[in-house]
Amino acid sequence: MRIAQVAPLTESVPPQTYGGTERVVSYLTEELVRQGHDVTLFASGDSVTTAELVACAPRALRLDESVVDPIAHEVVELECVAAEASRFDIIHWHLDYFHFPMSRRLGVPQLTTLHGRLDIPDLAPVYREFGDMPVVSISNDQRAPLPNARWVATIHHGMPLDELELRAEPGEYLAFLGRISPEKRLDRAIEIARRAGLSLRVAAKVDDADRAYYEETIEPLLGAAHVEFIGEVGGADKQAFLAGARALLFPIDWSEPFGLVMIESMACGTPVIAFRNGSVPEVIDDGVTGFIVDDVDGAVEAVGRIDQLSRATCRSTFEARFSVERMARDYVALYEHLVLEGGQDAIGPIRGTVAVEAG
Repeated sequence: MRIAQVAPLTESVPPQTYGGTERVVSYLTEELVRQGHDVTLFASGDSVTTAELVACAPRALRLDESVVDPIAHEVVELECVAAEASRFDIIHWHLDYFHFPMSRRLGVPQLTTLHGRLDIPDLAPVYREFGDMPVVSISNDQRAPLPNARWVATIHHGMPLDELELRAEPGEYLAFLGRISPEKRLDRAIEIARRAGLSLRVAAKVDDADRAYYEETIEPLLGAAHVEFIGEVGGADKQAFLAGARALLFPIDWSEPFGLVMIESMACGTPVIAFRNGSVPEVIDDGVTGFIVDDVDGAVEAVGRIDQLSRATCRSTFEARFSVERMARDYVALYEHLVLEGGQDAIGPIRGTVAVEAG
C-alpha cells in the first residue's frame, strides 16, 4: 500500500529523548516499511526513517529556539500533505483534530489516531461537527469523554521486540519515568518509595507548561535522601534505567490514554505498580505483569509483594500483546478496509481490528 504517516512537528521521529506520539509513529512507520509498504513520513527534517521523508520543518520545534509560532509550521505541514495527497492509498494522521477541515475535503481515505487526553470540554463541539472523521483510540478508556466520535478501532501501541531486553534479576531501586506534571504524580512516587524503604530514581522531563508546578511542588521533594533525579533518558540509558529497577511506579492521577512507559518496563522484565486510572487495567495484567492499586497504602503494600512476580512472564506478556508487528498488522487491516470501502463515508466501526483485552 502507499501510506502517508503525518507526525507532529514538536519532536523528531523518533524523538531524541521523551516523546510518546513521535516514538509510536516511528515504530509504526519502520514496521510498515519492513513489511513491504510504500510509506512517506511527513515530519521534522531531523527525523530518521527508512521511509521517504518529507521535511515540513527543518528540525523539531521544541528544540528550535528560533520558533516563536509553532502553528505556522504546522500549517505548512498541512499544505505539504495536501499537495501530495493524491498519490496515497491512505493518509494516517497523528495531529489530533488540527487537520479535520482540510482532510475532510481531500477525497483520499484517511484516519486519525488520537494520542492525547480527550477530557477537555472544548473538544466536544469539534468532534460533533466533524463526526464523519474516522478516529482510532489507543485504549478503550480513552473514548469515554467522546462516546459519539466516529471510533473505528481501538489499537494498543506496540514496540520492536529488540529495542529493550529482559534483565532476569531485579535491582534495588524503584523507578519513575515520564513527564513531571500534576497528573503524573511524582510526589506520590516519592512518598511510596520512602515508606517502602527503597530509593527512587527519577528519569523525567519538565515541559514549559509545568515549570511552575515543578519548581513549587516537586523540586523541594527531590532533595530527599532516597531520591535521585537523572533527567531525560533515551536509548541505552533507558534500557539500563528500567531493567535495573525492582519495579516501575506509575501513580497517575488522570485517565492516561495509554502509557507507553508501562510496556517499555514490561519489555525489560520490570513489573509495574500503577494506580487504577485510564488505560492501566487494559495494559497491566494485575498480579502478572504488575499490581494495580487504588491508593498510596496499596502501592506500598504492592512493593512488598513485587518479588512474587516473574520478570520472565512480564517479558513474554509484552511479546505476546505489545509487539510492533501486532500493532502494524492491526493498522494495515484497518487501512485495507478503508480503501476497500472507498473512503471514510462508507465505513463504520471495524470490529476485526480492535486489539484490546482487559487485563
